[in-house]
Amino acid sequence: MTSSDSKPVIIIGAGMAGLACATWLHRAGHAVLVLDAADAVGGRVRTDITPEGFRLDRGFQVLLTNYPEARRIFDYGVLNLKAFRSGAVIRLADGQETTLQNPLQAPLAALSALKSPIGTLPDKLRILSLVRHVLKYTPEELLARPATDTLGFLQRYGWSEQMINSFFKPFFGGVFLDRELTTASNFFEFVFQQFVTGEAAVPALGMQQLPEQLAARLPVGTVRLNSPVAGVVDGTHVRLTTGQVVQGSAVVLATDGLSTLRLLGGRSGNPDDSLTAQPAGFPTAARITTCTYFATPGGHSPGRNDKLLRLNAASSCLAHNVAFPSDVSGAYAPAGRALISVSTHGERSLGEEELTARLREELAAWFGTAARQWEHLRTYRIPAALPVYLPGQPVEQPLKLADNLYRCGDWTSYPSLNAALATGREVAEMIVKS
Repeated sequence: MTSSDSKPVIIIGAGMAGLACATWLHRAGHAVLVLDAADAVGGRVRTDITPEGFRLDRGFQVLLTNYPEARRIFDYGVLNLKAFRSGAVIRLADGQETTLQNPLQAPLAALSALKSPIGTLPDKLRILSLVRHVLKYTPEELLARPATDTLGFLQRYGWSEQMINSFFKPFFGGVFLDRELTTASNFFEFVFQQFVTGEAAVPALGMQQLPEQLAARLPVGTVRLNSPVAGVVDGTHVRLTTGQVVQGSAVVLATDGLSTLRLLGGRSGNPDDSLTAQPAGFPTAARITTCTYFATPGGHSPGRNDKLLRLNAASSCLAHNVAFPSDVSGAYAPAGRALISVSTHGERSLGEEELTARLREELAAWFGTAARQWEHLRTYRIPAALPVYLPGQPVEQPLKLADNLYRCGDWTSYPSLNAALATGREVAEMIVKS
């Protein structure tokens, strides 16, 4: 395939993987058409703006600034990144709080005090040992390492149960949306390295600035929103829900696992003519999270403007992680208000009203009775927030499915923005070389 082909490469999905693929193809001189059913780019990376001026990311998300693919494709200066402080305030099971300053970037400075209720002195020294370990490898080498589950890795490394329950489960359980730490340990090592070497940040105007920056680099008309695709006919044709068939030089599915299966099923209209006979190659299991946003009536922030994440070590609670985005970037809230993001991980049978009421009571115990007066802004239940990545899964599934037919996204790899961007680039390189 050459850049002189008149027909565009059709990319289904304007999320991070699809936009990365489109960006690299455009840079190589290829025409591209990106189709998406949504009303804006971003996929799972979206930001809503309320009439009052609050910026609500759809689920608490951050950019780890040392992600290799993010550094390769984004202009950080234009994004005007605002970083959280490296550390966390942890609410222990007995209701006490302890603050860990820079527990990953400067572990001894944060954890050497014997009075710290988080972990024993050997626990603290093991963190320094793990820092040294992960810095010996490239990110790619860490992801290629043999894996067990993260919990087993931590136990074999020698950390006490108190350290695991009070720090690793609330912190990395929040990163993975997996409180039990069943996620593969090679991914844990990779993420640990990213926290050691970079920062957790958000664009000043919200996470949707990431996909919008990529989309803005594409020619006008490249991205067609509100254009749902009914199915893939073959490697050069897709059928829209309107019945229109669009022809291209290649087709890239930049969608989640279930959507990919749906689009590939009955590619020529015959239910038997599909690629769904390879279920092992199409991981579809997902982590669930719910993000509930509150706002204070006045400008006082319950986060004390310290830019630290709050972690709840009490596994029975619904408020697992609490963040104050407006402390990090003032643009997240209108003047005189503060924004609170509360994350609840896993499947819950509670309705929005009951969940909100129970969260208010937990937050009142945590932040004081004023929390009962916080205004509930919006609740986002995200049933497919991250793909499940367990020991034994390959770090990347095959990206070429058939002649001129490809797929990309973190569903084909491991659950992170880095994987979405990387697989998008790799598919673009395959097409350029074909």
